[in-house]
Formats: sequence, structure tokens, C-alpha cells
Amino acid sequence: MLQALNPLDATSLLTTLGTAGVFLVLFAETGLMVGFFLPGDSLLFTAGLLCATTRNGVHFSLPAVLAAAAAGALLGAQAGYLLGRRAGRALLARTRGRRLADGVARAEELLSRYGHGKAIVLARFVPVVRTVLNPLAGIVGVPTRTFALWQAVGGLAWTAGLVLGGYALGSSIPNVDRYLLPLIAVVVAVSLLPLALLRSRRRTRTTARPTPGSAK
Repeated sequence: MLQALNPLDATSLLTTLGTAGVFLVLFAETGLMVGFFLPGDSLLFTAGLLCATTRNGVHFSLPAVLAAAAAGALLGAQAGYLLGRRAGRALLARTRGRRLADGVARAEELLSRYGHGKAIVLARFVPVVRTVLNPLAGIVGVPTRTFALWQAVGGLAWTAGLVLGGYALGSSIPNVDRYLLPLIAVVVAVSLLPLALLRSRRRTRTTARPTPGSAK
């Protein structure tokens, strides 16, 4: 019997949906604007742990999780890019939520500061930004081949890194599943660091920028 699904909880998603949940969550988070709130980082890490341990009778195959994660992340990003190319900036104009608006600003900052390739890779590791950068790349006209190449590089590094990290920890520490909630909290906190750094740098530059008429 299926448990009640909590879309904000990685363990609930994996327990209820299994390996298919890895694909669905990553596709929605990276391909659909409505998926920005989904716990991609903690889901990948937890899935990796569950490949090395068993919790509440749930145990996954590592190759299956890696394949589902890569497919969801890569196909989702490509879908988001195509949505951006076809729907245009009107798609982002509908984003009324503050988190999504901040994500758009950070994504634009990454593109302007680092260029297409590096920005697409870096965005994978920043929650919300990885949701909005894909349609934004389509809107600003990033070449299709360039986007496909770098989103694949970033997507594979992001998914494999977190899944294998969880698997390695689960394989090396006995009964690590007892500490699952604290570990997930750490993963979430670490995943938010890049966004916090981007925000801090933007505020610093804004503060340091002279206001019009201040120069004598």
C-alpha cells in the first residue's frame, strides 16, 4: 500500500514512487517551472544512500538510480530549453513568486558573468537557478548544440556526484540510515550555499556602485 506522498520530502518521494520518482522529480525540477520547489539535491543523495542501505524495506539498484537520475536531469533540461525558445520571455514574466524571480536574476547573472558553458554547468548545483536557467537559455538564444553539450556535462556531474556521494557514505558507515534526516539537512544547507554566495556578491556590488550624482 502506498504511503501518503509528501513532495517536499525526499524520503517520502522515494518510498512512494521508487526509482521512477528519481526520474519524475528531476525532470519536473529541471524542465518545468512549477518544479522549482522539489528537493533534487536531497533526493539524489538519499537515493544513493538507499542503494547501499535499506530503510523501511526500500532498497535501490545503483545503476538504475544513476540511469533514472541522468535521464530525468538531461531530458528535463532539454524540455525547459525548448519551452524557453517557443514561449519566450512571457514564460518567465508569469513567475510571480519571489523565489522564482530571484532565480531568474541569479541565472541571468551567471550567464552574463561566466558565459554559456560555465553558467549552464554551475546552474545545476544551485536550487531554483537550475529550474529557470534552462528556459532562459532558450529565450536568450544559446545555440542548441552548446546548450545540449554543457547541460549534459553539468547534469551528469550533478546527478552522479550526489548519488555516488550518498552511496559511498552508506557503504562506509554502518547503520548510516539512522542519521538520514541530519544528513539530508546538511545536504540541503550545502546546496543553498552557492545561491547565498551569489546573493551576497550581488548585494556587495550594488552597495559599492556609486549612486548617480554622487561623484563630484
